[in-house]
Amino acid sequence: MIPRPRHDTIAAVFDGIYTALVSNMLLVLGGLPLVVLALTTDAARAWPLYALAAPLCAPGLCGVFAVMSGYSSGGAGGVLRTFGRAWRATARRAVLWAAAATAVLVVLGVDAYALWGHRAGALTLPILAVLAVLTAATALLGLVTIAERPTARLRDVARACAYLAVRRWYLTAASLLVLALLAQLFAARPAIALGVAAAPLWYVVWSNSRYSLRAALDAPTAAARST
Repeated sequence: MIPRPRHDTIAAVFDGIYTALVSNMLLVLGGLPLVVLALTTDAARAWPLYALAAPLCAPGLCGVFAVMSGYSSGGAGGVLRTFGRAWRATARRAVLWAAAATAVLVVLGVDAYALWGHRAGALTLPILAVLAVLTAATALLGLVTIAERPTARLRDVARACAYLAVRRWYLTAASLLVLALLAQLFAARPAIALGVAAAPLWYVVWSNSRYSLRAALDAPTAAARST
């Protein structure tokens, strides 16, 4: 006889599906400024608007990271309640963190554009590209850290995340590749990307980032001290 699925297994499957669907919705709501811009404007021409909108989406991403953390640990809190609590707790630091990272990326991008086609660019453009990737990776790890430790000092977060992004470079590379895949899927099929694929792919990114940060988050470090 084929054994019947246990009720707790069925409940776990439906709970995972529910969490993924609601997380997709929360990702869209939390990132609504960027979603609207991506669907209505040309990124190459409207990049200043993207730079202004990106920090506003950071608290929503921290909220979804908190939902993923709670789901992975088997927490009993509801998805919406967990998201709302994390959004309120991380809003100020997440916006400041994302604004700083965006400013660095804008400066690097402007410098790269100015040097493109010049002789000096052959030497400096690779350096600027490496700095841009390191900034993006540090920003991503920082948002995961802020979601886990909302009262962490941003200076400590920056120092720890920059170090761990390089030390766990293979996980950093995997996370950035997953995000690139999500961006390509969004460009080709926005409805599928936002309605189906966003939460699972972001979960992979969060899982990689959480593993990279494990030593810093699970031990009493300066990054966990309140300001």
